[in-house]
Amino acid sequence: QEGAQRELQSNVSTPCCAGTKETAFISAVTAAGLVHSVTRSCSAGNMTECSCDVTLRHGGSASEGWHWGGCSDDIHYGMAFSRKFLDAPFKNITGKSGSGLAAMNLHNNEAGRQAVAKLMSVDCRCHGVSGSCAVKTCWKTMSSFEKIGRFLKDKYENSIQISDRLKKKLRRKEKSQRKIPIGKEDLLYVNKSPNYCVEDQKLGIPGTQGRECNRTSQGPEGCNLLCCGRGYNTHVVRHVERCECKFVWCCYVRCRRCETMTDIHTCK
Repeated sequence: QEGAQRELQSNVSTPCCAGTKETAFISAVTAAGLVHSVTRSCSAGNMTECSCDVTLRHGGSASEGWHWGGCSDDIHYGMAFSRKFLDAPFKNITGKSGSGLAAMNLHNNEAGRQAVAKLMSVDCRCHGVSGSCAVKTCWKTMSSFEKIGRFLKDKYENSIQISDRLKKKLRRKEKSQRKIPIGKEDLLYVNKSPNYCVEDQKLGIPGTQGRECNRTSQGPEGCNLLCCGRGYNTHVVRHVERCECKFVWCCYVRCRRCETMTDIHTCK
């Protein structure tokens, strides 16, 4: 754990892309992923320090025909573990130049954890004669990490640029918007993102020239987006492999030689 925390601390001052919306997203996803993984292990009984959320073992609404039961995910332990593991390197940073970036990273870590908490849901199981559902047993469970990731992706696309001059608290860069409060679930960044389309060896950005893309896709892997409007090259690749293999008695395998031609698209 100490080794991993030292590695996190060494990356705080990384020159490439530090303080951008991409690093904000990575911080949030990492913190959320740790909460999700640890909490799942608790519920599965794989950890001695935690189990199910015992605070929900009793109670419910008898008048509405349901009560707490089952194994509710103990998200409180998962969030506490994530804070202890991920936040410690940033809390040890001193100095005006580093403290602002550290405060932003702490906020983005917490935003990831809050996403897991916000998307908690209640699952129920019916009980009763012939499936009448006269009584329901309910428990709290985390959403799938895919759903959490989509939520954070939306926060990434609407992330907020903040001032690099830290005073008493984090504040928006745009003076006209500073009265708008920053929410716990918002992702924050200081520096605008570099141009990831063009190679920059100094920043360690490989660019997208030569990257394989999907001509028919409108997603991030599509040629229109991945090639940044430069267009793409198409070349045909010939694949030769053994196919339609059959066992012949006795004792060898006979195969045909199959050839396929595939169009490969790469960014200009």
